[in-house]
Amino acid sequence: MTEKQQDHDHSHRTDWREHGVKVIPGNSLDPNTAQTPGMNRATAINHARAGAEKIWAGTVTIHANAKTGAHHHGDLESIIYVVAGRARMRWGEHLEFAAEAGPGDFIYVPPYVPHQEINASRDETLECVVIRSGQEPVVVNLDIEPVERPEDVAWIDPIHRS
Repeated sequence: MTEKQQDHDHSHRTDWREHGVKVIPGNSLDPNTAQTPGMNRATAINHARAGAEKIWAGTVTIHANAKTGAHHHGDLESIIYVVAGRARMRWGEHLEFAAEAGPGDFIYVPPYVPHQEINASRDETLECVVIRSGQEPVVVNLDIEPVERPEDVAWIDPIHRS
């Protein structure tokens, strides 16, 4: 048997019913996870709920005209997908940089970056899906005095600069 054939050899009879695909209903997410003032996080996928070993996924809801406290997620990478509403992200040592994202947009937050999520809408809830690169619910809430006027940062794709 070639190495490629061995990679696809399922003769070891894994119980795929118990150890296969998991569907987590949207109405059964677990709010018992690390929180930051101004937002509500709920866990969808982690080891305890789905058997995941390398990722965490859940939702974040920020009420209209609300903002979170400044925080970071340690050595974890985070991806935020905006489902509904308008997100204004601030980041930096004094939250001196800002950018906005709307429905269908992805936001990448590198490890240890101090950031703050703001609902840019005065009357619409901001709803997002969050995926992190690890299982630990690392949330380090920070006491940062933000600058009054952050610098708007236009995203420029380093691969497609034109």
